[in-house]
Amino acid sequence: MAEIKKIPERAEISEQDKWAIHDIYATDELWEEDLQKARGLLPRVAAYAGKLSQSADALLGFMKLQEEITLIVDALGNYALRRSDEDARVSKYQAMVGNMMSAYVELNAAASFATPELMAISDETMEQFYADCPELEKYRRYLEDIRRRRAHVLSPAEEKLLASAGEMANAPDNIYGMFNDADVTFPDAIDSEGNRHPLSQGTYISCMESPDRALRKSAFENLYHTYGSFKNTISAILSAQVKQLQFFAQARKYGSSLEASLDATNVPVSVYTNLIEAVHQNMDKMHRYVKLRKKLLGVDELHMYDLYTSLVEGVEKKVSIDEAKQNVYDALAPLGEEYRRILKEGFDNRWIDVYENTGKRSGAYSAGAKVHPFVLLNFTGSLDSEFTLAHEMGHALHSYLSNKTQAPLDAEYVIFVAEVASTCNEALFMEYQLSKTTDKKERAYLINYFMEQFRTTLYRQAMFAEFEMNIGKMAQEGAALTPDVLNAEYRRLNQLYYGEDIVVDDEIDCEWMRIPHFYYNYYVFQYATGYAAAIALSRRILREGESAVKDYLGFLSGGCSKSPIDLLKGAGVDMSTTKPVEEALALFGELIDEMDSLMQA
Repeated sequence: MAEIKKIPERAEISEQDKWAIHDIYATDELWEEDLQKARGLLPRVAAYAGKLSQSADALLGFMKLQEEITLIVDALGNYALRRSDEDARVSKYQAMVGNMMSAYVELNAAASFATPELMAISDETMEQFYADCPELEKYRRYLEDIRRRRAHVLSPAEEKLLASAGEMANAPDNIYGMFNDADVTFPDAIDSEGNRHPLSQGTYISCMESPDRALRKSAFENLYHTYGSFKNTISAILSAQVKQLQFFAQARKYGSSLEASLDATNVPVSVYTNLIEAVHQNMDKMHRYVKLRKKLLGVDELHMYDLYTSLVEGVEKKVSIDEAKQNVYDALAPLGEEYRRILKEGFDNRWIDVYENTGKRSGAYSAGAKVHPFVLLNFTGSLDSEFTLAHEMGHALHSYLSNKTQAPLDAEYVIFVAEVASTCNEALFMEYQLSKTTDKKERAYLINYFMEQFRTTLYRQAMFAEFEMNIGKMAQEGAALTPDVLNAEYRRLNQLYYGEDIVVDDEIDCEWMRIPHFYYNYYVFQYATGYAAAIALSRRILREGESAVKDYLGFLSGGCSKSPIDLLKGAGVDMSTTKPVEEALALFGELIDEMDSLMQA
């Protein structure tokens, strides 16, 4: 019997495989000193209250102070949070996170006067300020982004009232989170041999990926029957979420809650609707994929619980972290030597915390600290781990280049573009893997992985976005979002997206009940648009070479110096049209054809 591998303690991990956290602060004591410095900025912030409209010099002084705060909070936050994620059992670092957040909230509260004051300055006065003080031009983009929403800012008394309702507005998300994460439990799933498998939010997808169909069916039914038993409660929570978004949108004079939500990141509503339109025009490809999946699994009926299991088994290989780094480095050659020089700098200078240890945060992420990015992995040597390394280093280089190129207040990119750089790396890594494999089964395995990214990230997230848009419209038109109404709409969309070659099981009607992103304020569409943009960029880079790379590096260096749509246009992708989504789905169609051909051979 194979020995179960023990998860090591943090102290047992080699220093070379830990991130270089001391690049931020050499000691905890230096962090404490900066925390006191941050709190010492409070009187300086408060001193500007009522003065921002008095002169260009006063406004410039405040903007410089905002930069100073941004830099010190970045260092404090990244050190405390990264330390906390190394081992959640260390109470000292949990306390540091709490102290950092407290200081951050105090600084935000002290500066709460700024937005109303900036909104109140006339355009003529602002232009005079720029003329009087050319140094203020550095902050024009930042100031204009605040001021562009003046039509939606209310009187001070009304703003105070809306702010005081903030905690109530967060109630649906908080209540759903407590229910979904802490209260709901599921019966064990049973496999084909009668063995019991604990079923939870964390284990559900692994059950769905199992080759054991009985296990998949049991997990599927047990999960959704449980959610269905709470249908009245969950529909009431989601209805409350939709209504609170509607309330704030109406209060701020927006045409819809969708418009209000997208305006926060300066994304036109047409981008959202274009995504859905383009996906609708390419439903035939999803339907072909479902038909192919049914054929390759060899089942008389394809069910919803058959969508995640792999079509190709027995190919998975293990690689070391050094091999994975080399593979990613080689795969990203199309991005040019400057990109790979920075990538190698990250690999060689401990930007990455590589392995799991007891108490370490699960999953993976990249944190774009000003000193350099910090990447958390829990590397296992699987193909998925290699893709994760490529993905997170995409985020890391996006942050690195934006931080090095942009002023502090223009460096942090918005969520709409956040997944583009990471997914572009994944797409290039996939192309590299496909180009070097000669084994048909291995190639089929990779294509299966690639196709599942299209299904789950582009189609499925677009379906979520359409559901969210449609129930928002229903609420705006006065419809009650009852369980029957929500189930019926979700079922209709599943039938539309998956087509006639799958049994749309009754249980799937309840899937909306387990999606926490429906409480994130029209968030999910950005996964699909980001994926489409990344595929378009990767294809352009491979097709056009140096000119495309130059534009792409300009995008990565852009931070939030322009609107997200304009940043992507500069890289050669126009997300205000349906073209990027259509081109990405054309590639999906090619993959389906090749997979069908490979599996017949």
